[in-house]
Amino acid sequence: MKKQLLLLLVPFLSTLLIAVNTVFAQTWVQTSAPTNMWDSIASSADGTKLIAVAHSTYVGRGGIFVSTNSGTTWTLTCSHANNNWISVASAADGSKLVALALSEGIYVSTNSGTDWIQATNPNVYWGGVAGSADGAKWIAVGGYLSGPRNSIYISTDSGTTWALNSLSTVGCNDVASSADGTKLAIAGVTGIYTSTNSGDSWTQAVATGDFLNSIISSTDGSKLVATGTAILISDDGGVSWTQYTNPITTGDGYDANWNAASSADASKLIIARLSSIRSPVPIYTSADFGFTWKSNSAPKVSYCAVASSADGTKLVVAAYGGGIYTYQTTPAPVLNIAPSNSNLAFSWIVPSMYFVLQQNSNLCTTNWTDVTNMPALNLTNLQNQVALPLPAGNAFYRLKTP
Repeated sequence: MKKQLLLLLVPFLSTLLIAVNTVFAQTWVQTSAPTNMWDSIASSADGTKLIAVAHSTYVGRGGIFVSTNSGTTWTLTCSHANNNWISVASAADGSKLVALALSEGIYVSTNSGTDWIQATNPNVYWGGVAGSADGAKWIAVGGYLSGPRNSIYISTDSGTTWALNSLSTVGCNDVASSADGTKLAIAGVTGIYTSTNSGDSWTQAVATGDFLNSIISSTDGSKLVATGTAILISDDGGVSWTQYTNPITTGDGYDANWNAASSADASKLIIARLSSIRSPVPIYTSADFGFTWKSNSAPKVSYCAVASSADGTKLVVAAYGGGIYTYQTTPAPVLNIAPSNSNLAFSWIVPSMYFVLQQNSNLCTTNWTDVTNMPALNLTNLQNQVALPLPAGNAFYRLKTP
């Protein structure tokens, strides 16, 4: 694989940014995950830790499956294999997880899925779950078994306790959260509702007759994408919306069942659809916030779930009654620099491949050395951050794959 370099020149604090073209993978790869009736899948920010849930049928064994090596191997971790698992969400580092069993309750793990605790079991027919990047705040939506899908439960203590939220008049199908857990968005049968205060109050962002199956958010909550019979996109936190037609419709009764995932900034999107065996449709991706879409080489089967790394270069899809596939393109993270007191602050999006920050005092030499300061993950924007002292003279910096 071609090395990926990104250089930053600091001559007396002026900067020059150089990016190198990326190398793209050409095909989807089927992981070792078993054939199953998959319902939901989630990914850590770097794409190395994956979690998928399935319900138990004659096709495969239900339960919660986790992978800590980007899907190379999978482990069934939950003893409640017969539960009707419906949705799962992950913290940015993949350590804190929440899984919803269709009518059996909310389950929480704080050790990357090794152990699970049933946090609560209200009589709810669950729809979706989302949380903050640090896994401290969670929101689960669904509805009562005997009534409309209109229940919202929120946890502010990493899933230990859950409280019924006051908003109870919308058809809840899915939910999205900003990285800090303050900005929330719910999509359902009556439209989209948003909150800017962790669910303390809600605003009906858009009322629509289109059935909405899923919703996703950028890390800062400013960009929202809802999918269903149409695609609704907002770049101002849900204040205004633009409606687009789905890339393909077949009239097979599954046209509303689109699911979506995105990069941290929501510029890179992936959507896939549950479909009938007779009319499977491609997976579609967008590199411009959903304005244009293109299909790709993924097998044409019925997909029930999608996930993306924070940089949008590692994609994961789960087939209903099939396997789990991954797609990797080579990241080209942008290296940012800013003054910070007597230091230089460097930052870059958490990449789905390992990059190391290097420095050199002269571009004409090969004396690049690794920066020994370990980057810290900023959970508000999913950026790796490193602070270095101001250089005495010229300094050059780059990100490089080992």
